[in-house]
Order: sequence, then C-alpha cells, then structure tokens
Amino acid sequence: MILRVAVLLFYIFQCIHGQPDNLGFISIDCGIAANFTYQDPVTNIIYVSDYGFIAPGENHNISSDYMKPSLAKGYFSLRFFPHGVRNCYTMRSLVMGNRYLVRASFYYGNYDGLNKPPVFDLYLGTNYWHEVNFGDSRSVNWMDIIVVSPADYLQVCLVNKGSGTPFISGLDLRPLENTLYPAVNATQSLALINSNRFHLGPTGNSLIRYPSDPHDRIWSTYDAIPNSTVISTTAVIQNNLSGIYDVPSSVMQNAATVINSSRIDFSWDPSDPSADVSSKYFFVFYFADLQNVPSNAVRQFDIIINNKTQNIELCRPMFLFVNYLSSIVHGMSNYNVSLVSAKSATLPPILNAMEIYLVKPITEVATDLGDAKAMMAIQETFGVIKNWMGDPCTPKAFIWRGLKCSYPPGDPSNITALNLSSFQLVGAISTNFGDLKALQYLDLSRNNLSGPIPNFLGQISSLILLDLSSNNLSGPIPYSLLQKSRNGSLSLRVGDNANICANSTACISGQKKVNGTLLAEIIIPILATIALFIILFLLLRQVLKRKAKKRATHHEDESVLLENREFSYRELKHITDNFSQETGKGGFGPVFLGYLENGNSVAVKVRSESSSQGGREFLAEAQHLTRIHHKNLVSLVGYCQDRNHLALVYEYMPEGDLQDKLRATSSSRPLTWEQRLQIALDAAQGLEYLHFACKPALIYRDVKSRNILLSTDLVAKIADFGLTKVFGDSKTHITTEPVGTIGYLDPEYFRSFHISEKSDVYSFAVVLLELITGRPPVVPISDSVRIHVGEWVQQSLDHDTMESIVDAKMGGDYDINSVRKAANLALHCKREVSRERPTMVEVVAQLKECLVLENCRVRRRRSLGSNGDGSTCLGEGSALGAEEERGGEIQVFADGPVTR
Repeated sequence: MILRVAVLLFYIFQCIHGQPDNLGFISIDCGIAANFTYQDPVTNIIYVSDYGFIAPGENHNISSDYMKPSLAKGYFSLRFFPHGVRNCYTMRSLVMGNRYLVRASFYYGNYDGLNKPPVFDLYLGTNYWHEVNFGDSRSVNWMDIIVVSPADYLQVCLVNKGSGTPFISGLDLRPLENTLYPAVNATQSLALINSNRFHLGPTGNSLIRYPSDPHDRIWSTYDAIPNSTVISTTAVIQNNLSGIYDVPSSVMQNAATVINSSRIDFSWDPSDPSADVSSKYFFVFYFADLQNVPSNAVRQFDIIINNKTQNIELCRPMFLFVNYLSSIVHGMSNYNVSLVSAKSATLPPILNAMEIYLVKPITEVATDLGDAKAMMAIQETFGVIKNWMGDPCTPKAFIWRGLKCSYPPGDPSNITALNLSSFQLVGAISTNFGDLKALQYLDLSRNNLSGPIPNFLGQISSLILLDLSSNNLSGPIPYSLLQKSRNGSLSLRVGDNANICANSTACISGQKKVNGTLLAEIIIPILATIALFIILFLLLRQVLKRKAKKRATHHEDESVLLENREFSYRELKHITDNFSQETGKGGFGPVFLGYLENGNSVAVKVRSESSSQGGREFLAEAQHLTRIHHKNLVSLVGYCQDRNHLALVYEYMPEGDLQDKLRATSSSRPLTWEQRLQIALDAAQGLEYLHFACKPALIYRDVKSRNILLSTDLVAKIADFGLTKVFGDSKTHITTEPVGTIGYLDPEYFRSFHISEKSDVYSFAVVLLELITGRPPVVPISDSVRIHVGEWVQQSLDHDTMESIVDAKMGGDYDINSVRKAANLALHCKREVSRERPTMVEVVAQLKECLVLENCRVRRRRSLGSNGDGSTCLGEGSALGAEEERGGEIQVFADGPVTR
C-alpha cells in the first residue's frame, strides 16, 4: 500500500506541470479535481488531473443517468469551456522531431441537462485536426492522430464554432519510435477517425490496448466480413526486423478467412463528412499465417481496393510472422476491399488486422519557435488569460490579443509588435521580451510594472518604439536606450514613472547615476582589455617555451600521440617522407599519406598558398572536429599551425572517396546495391549526428560524394568540415552567403541566402541519386545540353521503367522495391521548398527500410543456393512504403506520388 502511494505521488510530481511520466506517457482525465490521480484497473495506467496542462475551463460530471458500471472511469467527468473561442492544452517536455500518438476522447453524457451534444472543432497546434460531433448523448467519441512534434511541446485546442460549448473528457499522449509509421513526417500526419483500427477477432466488442500494445493503440473488433470464419492461435506472432508498425502478438492471434471460396470481400464506409475527393486514406493490412500448412500448400493473394490492385508482388503470409501492406487511396464515399487468391494458390486469403487513417496535410506554418516560447513564458510570468493560448500568431483567426505578426510565405511567423497597454501586468519586466528578435513596437504602458528598466531592451536591434509610461519603474534609463533615443532610431516613452531618473535637470542625482554608468562603461572595458593583453602575453610566452622544449627533446613516448596532437611542420615532413605520396586534393590543398611513430597511417591535409580556403576555414574545421565524435565522421588526429604552415592530420581512409569509387573503371569491382545502401546510411547517420546530437547543431554545407571517404571495410565517413556552420536550436534558418559545390547546392539556399539543416538534406539527395544511377550531379544529355541528375531521374521515370535509371554496373543484382524506395526518398529530399523535405532522422529510418529489403533478398538468394530471382521478401516489406498501383503510381511518401 505504501509503495502504491509512493508511485502515485511520483506520477503527480511528474505531471503537475504538463510533463510526461516515466514511460513517456501523458494520461489526463479532464475534469477531476486538481492534483487528484488514480490507476486505471484495466490498463494500470496512472491518470492525472488536467491541472498544469490548461488554465481556463470548468469541471463537471456527466448526468447520473449515464454513469453505468460498464463505462470507463475516465468518462465520468469532463472540462467544458464556456468562454473564449479557442482553448488549448499544452503537453511539455517532448522531443522535437519525434513521433507521438495523441488521443482526445469525448463523452457528453448530458452533463449540462440540455440533452443537445455540441459540435466543435479540434486542432493539433496550428493545424485543423477534425470536427467533433455526436450521434446522441450516449455516443463515445475518441480520435487518434500520429504526428511529428515540431517543437518540444504539443498543443491540443478546442475551437467554439457557434454550435454549442466545447468540452473534453480525456487527453492522452504516447511516444512512438521514430521508425514507426514512416508515412508521418513534418508535412503530414495520420488521423484515426471513428476508431478505424481493427483486429479480426471473434465476434464481440473486445478491445486490445496497453499493456498488450506498448504504444497504447486501441484495437477494436471488426466482424463485418460476410461469410468469413475466424482461425486462432495462442502462439506468439513475431514482427519483422524493421518494426515499422510493431503490431502486438495478441492482435495477430486471430484471423478472418473463408471456406470454399478464393476471396474475402467487404466494404468500408468512412462515415466522415469532411472527406471528399481531395482527401487521402492510408490503409495498412496485416496478415500472418496461423496454421503450419503443408509444404506443398500455397497461400498467396492480391489486395484490391475499388478495382485497383494495391500490392506489387503477391502477398504471401508467413507462419507466425507479421506481414503487412500499406497503401494510399484517394477519397471516395465507399471502399470495396477484396483479398483475391492467386491462380496458383491452394489456400484462401486471410486477414488478421487493419488500420485506416485519414491523411492530414500540415499546411499552417507555426510561429517562430523562439518567439512562441518567449510569449508562452511571458504569459506564465504575468498570468495573462485573455485569448493567450495555443500558437501566438497562427492561424490568423486566433492571433493573440495585442500581437502583430509577419507572415512570410512558407516561413514561420515572427512577432513584430506587442501592445500590452492596460494588461494589468505586475512585477519586473520579463527578460523574455528580449527573445523577440523581430520586435519593432513594444507598448507596456499603463500597467503596474516595477523595478529598473532592463539593459536588454536596448539590445533588441529591430525595436523602433518602446512605451514604458505610466508604470512604477525606477532607477536610471540604460545608456543603450538613451543613445538610440538621441540618434532618432528609437521612440522612447517613460513618462509618469515617478522614480525614473533620465537626462534632465529635474533629476540631478539620477544624472549622476547616468554619468556614473557612462564612466563605468568606458573605464571597465579599457581595464579588461589591458588585463586580456597581459594574460595573452603570458600564455604566448609559455606556449613558445613549451614548443622550444619539445623540439629540443623530440619526445617519442605515447604522450605525443594523444588525440588532437599538435605537430610541427618538421614532424609532418618526417611522417609523410617529405610529402612524397599525394593521395588526393581538395579546396584546402593536397592530401598526403603519412605514418605515425606507432605505425598507424594518417592523411595529412596541407593548405596550399593557392587554396581558396584560408585560415578561417582551417580553424573552423579544427574547432568542429575537436568536439564532434561519431563513427561516420572522420576523426582528427592532430593539427599543425607552425608559422605560415597550416595542416590537419586525419585518420587514413584507404578506399578513397565515394566519387572515385563510383567513377572507377570497369576493371575495378563495382559497388553492390547492398554496399551502396550501407554507404548512404553511414553518411546519413553522420549528418543526423551533426543536426540533432551536436549542441549547438551543425550544418555541414558541403555534402558531396567527394567528401565521403571509405575505410577498408567500406565504412563511410564524412570529411572536410571547413564550411560547417553552427546552427542554434532556436533558429529556423541562418542567413549567409551561399557556399558549396555546383550540382549539390540547395537552390532555395542559393536564391534566398537562408540555410538550414534541410540544405544538407538536399545535397544528400544528390549523393543518393549518384549511388543509384552512377551518374554525376550534372548529367550530359548531348554535347551542349546538361541537366541535373534529379531532373534526369524524374524524366526517365516519367517515360521508362525504374530499371532505366539504375547503374548498369550493378548488373541488375538488386531488389527493385529497395531501389524504388531509395529513388523516391532522394526525390523527396531534393524538393524545391525546404520545409517539404524530410529530416535526416526520417532519412535514416527510410534507408534502414531500404536496406532491410535488400538484405532480405540477399538472404533469400543464399538460402536458395542460386543467383536469386530479385523478388521481394514479403515478410519484411512488400509494402515498406514502396507501394505501387500496377501500371500506375509509385507511392513511397504519402504526400504525393512520383509518376512514371
């Protein structure tokens, strides 16, 4: 009993401020008393009050007439919102870029005695989720949505549309592995409407959820297949290696099949008034053979939706092993689904489970993350209610009162003006105002602000009006504000603050304070500069003494072999045998092979006098490499900064660079498709590390096959970090003059001078296309015509087959679905608009799926003891996102096909 109380107290502590529990779950029972918590008797999940997740709203219980023993406890109470158009829950401490399942549940239960269920809208962040309506007062309505979190928090908003008061019964968030549901990305989510997640169990309303499903998906029984029978097993059903959907064994232990028939037929009606011909539905079908059939028996079938075959290869269920097929179908009023046995089949088709999602494009660009967090902090500091919930600027219809925002096409909004006059603000001026970098107008007049005027207000470079009048502020005006006011760049208003001392004859003591501040700001920097020169002089003298001592004694012991060792130019000449063996050349200069005292080989990159990259790039690369360590990034052994000689010493990569490997003559053994995929995955993991693991993040800026080096075992590592740029977590992009290599350079970056990590994604797409096609970034069509490899691939796919683009050196030895998926991934990564490109996290996940397909083919070929037939190993991904309608579309990403 004591232990259980301790556990409950722990959950209260975790969730009191809108944060996940130790499972990563957020489980909210809306409407129960603040700080109250309980454990659900069925799932053992701890549910907490919505205190800390939302401020407005009122609690209420449903009518006693509706409180039945069979009703889950979470539906006994609710929170309703009689005031305000938009009211939002905020779930915090998430991981930006990770996938989450969010569930909102509603049970009206005639709580208000009107017996008239309301109709209102539901939003996830800035984007419309779905309408909430009810068939009657007893209808339970819950909706799931799977989304990539654009920030370290998610917000669920209820919007009053004039058809009754919005309310909510429960809200749940569940973290998902980033390999799950690859169709979900930064540009689209998947919404589950009307509980369309089914297992084909015995007749009855049985639900499967947590803990059977560790992701707490709710699976209900589907018993609407005519003339079907159910087969079952108690054996464990295994998922495939990629785990794209990670289906629970209990969901797969029942299957629907037919007797004396070769097909399963059923229809599905979306019953969704919002669906139209522009809508898309994402189907996932799961099947596993539950009968250990004789070796001469064959179960294989097609899946057909509205007369269109969805699978590329025949579906062949494996014994006690999850198979699946996913497909995207355009919106229709009714869907006729058929599983039809192949002519060679001796057993009927089976179906164990299915999911049907509405594809939700993410169209609204949220407020700049730094601005949004600053405004949320200001709201919490001053306790502003009004309509300050959800995203501050977007959608425009719900913009926070007192704000003006910029809305650049395709880019996040910025807050340009804040009119908080008479907002009843009390206390010191929040430092979070200083985080609004695009702020031009700030009006804080007619409040009860106290304390000094902070210095940071003068550091907001875009500020042209600051009104602090009619408050209780005290002390001197910061010199930076006075200076801007005097030169006319800032309109400053500080009237009606009795204790403010400005530059006037009316406040002599205040003038002395201002002059004292001026004096301090002049003298202190001078003294600091003198002290700095003295320190640098002493350090320099100490370094020179240490160098002289090292040259005199020429240490040979292990201490000089530490990482990031400093070499003299004489030492470099010695280890490279007077720079005798040049192994390559780059923008920085030539690269020479060398050997350390312990026999380890190294690559010595020496800056030449004609190099286009100077000391700045040298220092940048050295500084970056001293703090980044990853198996797919070349390691820095040391450096040389000896007078005018600059050099970097790396680990040696004996197989050279990827570009030379791809362009090798026919006498060399060409790279296999499996090797090419592994190289692509290695490079992608290196970039993923730079973008997401480094703090602050780094943009590489020069992704190309020449900068990807290969070890003896063909492990790929990214090299040459001279152009790498620091990219802060709070930024959406940085502005800098374009650098890079023609053919790989992001066109959006080239046009706008705005670079983000998505620029590296574009360049990586070109490398991936090189690996697939063997072609250079710019493909010669004739003596005078050249086109980009991406355009060449797209044009080829429009007129020919997938095989027409694949490097002939591979001799057709590859899994076509794996190549197709990789090609579509590359085309997705090189989209013109950067925000439509996936992140490197998503790219890594997709490449792993491509590798699973190819590895499966290789294993199958080896097990058959032949050259194989190139067919897909369906148990591991006949539909890993590489679905194709026969004779029609290739559908890799759910947000749009690449036609051929």
